[in-house]
Amino acid sequence: MRIVFMGTPDFAAECLKAVYNHPAAEIVGVLTQPDTQKGRGMKFIPSPVKVFATEHDLPVYQPETLKNGAFAEELKTLDPELIFVAAYGKILPSYVLEYPKYGCINAHGSLLPLYRGASPIQRAIMDGHTRTGITAMYMADGIDTGDMLLKGECDILPEDDFGTLHDKLAAIAGDLLCQVIDKALDGTLEACRCPQNDAEATHAPKILKEDTVLDFSRPACELCCLIRGLSPAPLAMTKTPDGKLLKVACAKVVQDAGHSAAPGTVLSLDDGILVACGNGSALRLNAVVPEGKKRMDAADYIRGRKLNVGDLLAY
Repeated sequence: MRIVFMGTPDFAAECLKAVYNHPAAEIVGVLTQPDTQKGRGMKFIPSPVKVFATEHDLPVYQPETLKNGAFAEELKTLDPELIFVAAYGKILPSYVLEYPKYGCINAHGSLLPLYRGASPIQRAIMDGHTRTGITAMYMADGIDTGDMLLKGECDILPEDDFGTLHDKLAAIAGDLLCQVIDKALDGTLEACRCPQNDAEATHAPKILKEDTVLDFSRPACELCCLIRGLSPAPLAMTKTPDGKLLKVACAKVVQDAGHSAAPGTVLSLDDGILVACGNGSALRLNAVVPEGKKRMDAADYIRGRKLNVGDLLAY
């Protein structure tokens, strides 16, 4: 099976690894986003997908655009029977979607039609769901609207954050793509095809800065889900009384805290930073990232910073 793989971040790299290890897969080309400049030295950093492809001698392409037939000649030369897409980061034009015999198939990080869009894994946690999964789907002109093929589910455990759930779902995605190869080869892939019910669709828009702000008037359980969904990056945030940014990497709910304090008030500095939230609940901040610093335990932050009981945390 001649396969072109398209993807960019760690999630896609895990999918590529699974496909690479499939005995029937011949990966004839890997498309990924151009290298990005990062750090103080503004060095060009390759994507995780490029790193894996290079280490395994797979041909890498990094087109600035696919529009207006920009990749048409290369695609014809590669002549894939199947194209896999996982978090590539570009919209595929029709000449790409329509080229391969077995179609362009995407590994999407939700149980479609739930959470169509850019941040399905984060949003599922942020919204308090306890179960999610991966959908292998045909790509179409809309955003994650194509017909579904296969699904794999997993629980969202109370201790899961975006990082841990991401890794579990990446493994499921890789397995589903390998199943797609098997079904394409034995002629049963088309029988798996199932249209989405648009009436049941929900959306997972890109995470914006305003999505990361901790509003302590909300119940602690909601804020805990927000923190988990944004950890390890980009992280939920608030500000200390001196105006310094304080990001929160890990927190636990304290129900029935028995306080009447204003939301955001620091109730205690014993065993973490206990903060008053809505409905009489409280949130214990266990790990934080102070402005300009690295992640640290709340206890270390408390020892080295001026934060007192009665202080107000508010963005």
